[in-house]
Amino acid sequence: MNAARTTGRSRLATYFHVHLVSDSTGETLNAMAKAVVARFDGVIPIEHIYALVRSDRQMERVLAEIASAPGVVLHTLVDRELRDQLEEGCRVLDMPQIAALDPLVGALSRYLGAALSTRVGAQHALDTDYFNRISALDFAMAHDDGQGTTEQLEGADVVLCGVSRTSKTPTCIYLAHRGIRAANVPLVPNQEDGERLVGLKNPLVVGLTVSPDRLVQIRRNRIDGLNASHTSAYTDQEAVRDETVKARRAFERRGWPVIDVTRRSVEETAAAIINVLNERRTQRAGANW
Repeated sequence: MNAARTTGRSRLATYFHVHLVSDSTGETLNAMAKAVVARFDGVIPIEHIYALVRSDRQMERVLAEIASAPGVVLHTLVDRELRDQLEEGCRVLDMPQIAALDPLVGALSRYLGAALSTRVGAQHALDTDYFNRISALDFAMAHDDGQGTTEQLEGADVVLCGVSRTSKTPTCIYLAHRGIRAANVPLVPNQEDGERLVGLKNPLVVGLTVSPDRLVQIRRNRIDGLNASHTSAYTDQEAVRDETVKARRAFERRGWPVIDVTRRSVEETAAAIINVLNERRTQRAGANW
């Protein structure tokens, strides 16, 4: 473990090595590690990721790299022999190792009274859910930024509507990875005001809003990245304020749920949308009883 002074502050940032060992893609382990480390202020992990570790020789190389950069070892290994090899290696190195999923898996096993699967990468199986996610991703790409007819949008689970730069596309992509078919339609001053979405029967239409100040900042950063001029209504403070006010009024007039993305990450926006979508499905199911 070492430390470095943070910019503009007198406090120290703590750096440490974290070794993530998985016999699958490592996505689950990586997400868990990030979520845990985020709970600590001023702590910065130096990640070493070892994915698809499925042989003794691969594990030997992993242990050699762990020895060269002492730190914390997290793993999601299913194979008992590989787990034993890693645990024994860490014991010899006097290094902490944590089986990240064991507490949750053990608790569920006791509650369900069910035997554990020893199949590696079970969550990445080519099953119906997997192909549904791929189909949802194809749908999101084909119906991005207003693409597709009104009839085609009926095939969506949710349609996001908002002015430019309200994270519509990345939110649709995130929802697609959750198996939700999402499309988005931008509100364009004097061109598109979302009227064509009013008659949709199947999808949930959600309006995305953002504070004018934040939107101007995002748009100016976008323009700077393109080396273009700021002299347009796209980044004018008053024009942007008028644009966002009109958008919110349009959403409220049509009775669409509205989510303010000003201080939300894409993941948080998607979670809020999923909650609204689930409430709607529950209401519809109750109405059919």
